[in-house]
Amino acid sequence: MEKTYLDDYEIGEKIVSPGRTITESDIATFAGLTGDWHPLHTNVEYAKKTPFGERIAHGMLTLSIARALILRVGPYVAAPKTFIAFYGMESVRHLAPVKIGDTLRTEMEITELVRKDDERGILVAKNTAVNQNDQEVLTYITKLLVGVKPK
Repeated sequence: MEKTYLDDYEIGEKIVSPGRTITESDIATFAGLTGDWHPLHTNVEYAKKTPFGERIAHGMLTLSIARALILRVGPYVAAPKTFIAFYGMESVRHLAPVKIGDTLRTEMEITELVRKDDERGILVAKNTAVNQNDQEVLTYITKLLVGVKPK
């Protein structure tokens, strides 16, 4: 269902994204884009000797994909038509490694609807990225500045 204003959401409402599999190409592209060529992500032999035993996705890659996944539900479901700006992100926690071949989905739960003034409010949501085994790999809170219904 298309959402237009802050007022169209309810505390406790949940939105779940479709899944997406993390690929070796994702890791190489992210490393090239950001310049983060840490061998934990890009060197098979190095990664074998780490506690993970293999290469893992960059934490920021996982966060970026998890955030974007929720928008695949529909841009006006996860962020209303009156979206103004990305207001912030808090409490980012990487709970488990994300490996090549893992399939992630993002589960978003509305936790607060904060009215700032007569025109704007903040949509607050707890987000959890979950892998194919239903293991939580990442949690974070997002805040979106959005419009409220006109009086």
